[in-house]
Amino acid sequence: MRETPRPQGTAGDHGAEPPQPRTGSAQAHTAGASRSGSPLRSDGRPPHTPRGARHTDEAGPPGTTPPVPGRPALLVLLLPLLAVLLFGAATWQVLARGPVVRLDERISGGLVGAVPAPLAEAGADLGNMPVAVPVLLVAVVWALRRGARAAAGWAAGAMLLVPALVVPLKLLVDRVGPMTEASGYYPSGHTATAMVAYGGAALLARERWRWAVPAAVVLTAATGTGLMLRGYHWPLDVFGSLCLGVLLLAPLWWVSSSGRRRSSGRTPRRRTGPS
Repeated sequence: MRETPRPQGTAGDHGAEPPQPRTGSAQAHTAGASRSGSPLRSDGRPPHTPRGARHTDEAGPPGTTPPVPGRPALLVLLLPLLAVLLFGAATWQVLARGPVVRLDERISGGLVGAVPAPLAEAGADLGNMPVAVPVLLVAVVWALRRGARAAAGWAAGAMLLVPALVVPLKLLVDRVGPMTEASGYYPSGHTATAMVAYGGAALLARERWRWAVPAAVVLTAATGTGLMLRGYHWPLDVFGSLCLGVLLLAPLWWVSSSGRRRSSGRTPRRRTGPS
């Protein structure tokens, strides 16, 4: 008879040893799983790759940042305060015919006629009410349809305040124009109209179109520059209206920023699958 081989590790085999773990792929998934270079990692240490080194924020997937908060309230308060101080200083200089006014008149003399008249006229016409106000009305209607009633109301109210403030100031200061003996040129009504109309529309639409604010800055700057180059207003007239525009747009800026923060807070967080 052939002898059947006896299995290893029986009671009579004194040389048997317990099985030893092999240093192969099985060990990499068990005992070596806590090593930093293994694919299955349980010690929480990041791997040596840029993607794995990112930390997960509370507001989103790995590597994201929390929603950017709105502009600080301090900035919203400081800008109108600065505008009030600058407008008061400019108005005082005009009323007292101080050194700033004399410098203003010399600068205006070098600006008038510096560019072709049709080009300067085109810029000045951007501040006409039939041109600027319809832009704001379209933005107000669009904001109302989106449910931004508070911001739309502030924008419309700011536009109504332009003649309510500019007309009495013109009568009070009674400044003579650059190329005429007529008075009532400070501050510039066209500049204030352009800034509030284009700026208000941009603040209403900036959540949808990021280029709205830069476009409003360009249109307002083109209006003021055209008025100075054409000789319709002194530079100080334009500057005073820009300060007024900041005052009128500051509440709308705050309201629209608050609405954006609330909208961001209601946005559902995107869930990501396992990487």
